[in-house]
Amino acid sequence: MHSNDSDGRGSTAGGGDGGCGDGGAPAWDVLLLGGASGIGKSRAAAHLARCSGAFVVEFDDVVAALHAATTAEGHPGLHHFDALPDPDALPADRVLELQIATARALEPALLGVVRNRLTVDVPAIVEGDYLTPAAAARIAAEAAGRGRRVRAVFLHEGDPARISANYGRREPDCGPQERRAAVSARYSTWLADQARTHHLPVLDCRPYPTLADRLHHTLA
Repeated sequence: MHSNDSDGRGSTAGGGDGGCGDGGAPAWDVLLLGGASGIGKSRAAAHLARCSGAFVVEFDDVVAALHAATTAEGHPGLHHFDALPDPDALPADRVLELQIATARALEPALLGVVRNRLTVDVPAIVEGDYLTPAAAARIAAEAAGRGRRVRAVFLHEGDPARISANYGRREPDCGPQERRAAVSARYSTWLADQARTHHLPVLDCRPYPTLADRLHHTLA
């Protein structure tokens, strides 16, 4: 699993207030920031955390812990890639299919993380590749019924060349990773389509310099 999802450009803040608003309390108790790998989620989450005083939960860390603590026999949905001798040799369609299946298998874990964060009064941002719009919509409705505020935004980058360039800046020793970038772009499109189906906001990552401002405007 890959985290530290940065576009490699050094900042997501644009002009004006840089998406920080007036520095007051955020209009949410938990923010879910979803999107594919290599599009800048972690940098955006860090920026929002600085502005809001929120605690950041890297869902990739939860995924890694669950993977380490379970087995393919007991939790096959979390171990789709384990038995494959060379996942990189799989067709892109099959990799995408397994990635979506893994994300869906992780939905109960996401619900558990958010429910736990709602037991405290410190705002939290949960960011990661495996946040599904279906789970986000479900926990937002559940929280609203209890008078709590869960918001979700999905970032989108559908250009594999751009994602490959981001990987190259973030992980220069690994090369351009074009196959991985192609799958990530397709997964991003799937997430964006699903988010719109569930009436959740989708933000294009580009232009990167205005992403923080656009996130703030969406969440205001």
